[in-house]
Amino acid sequence: MKKDIQIPKVEGVEVAVIYEYNDLYKTDDWNVYIINKKADDLEMLVIVSQGFSDTKTTSLLRKKLEKLPANSFAKIELIQPELFKLNNRFQVTFFEGNTLYEKTFLFKANTIKEDVLRMIPELNKRGILAN
Repeated sequence: MKKDIQIPKVEGVEVAVIYEYNDLYKTDDWNVYIINKKADDLEMLVIVSQGFSDTKTTSLLRKKLEKLPANSFAKIELIQPELFKLNNRFQVTFFEGNTLYEKTFLFKANTIKEDVLRMIPELNKRGILAN
């Protein structure tokens, strides 16, 4: 029975941490974005995030988006620099058409830092893409 279950591979969807200026608070913030590079809309997105290490675990955060249009992006959450010393996991589940997709994106501990930022063309901002 297990061999009959087809789990589709997620392609064209990325999670990025972006370092950007906040005009409202006049601060430089780290924000997490989801990017849809596909030509199709994504629907009923659920993103569950959590930081963890061998000794610490943060609370689960959940974010729901009804729709992420084709070739677009959306801000998921602000991430505090104190969490960069932890592994940060983002589990993304969504529908594309009638097919359910799921993928886990991971930022390993101590990999989010200013000196490794690169331009993310879809957002036209500097950031880091998850593995």
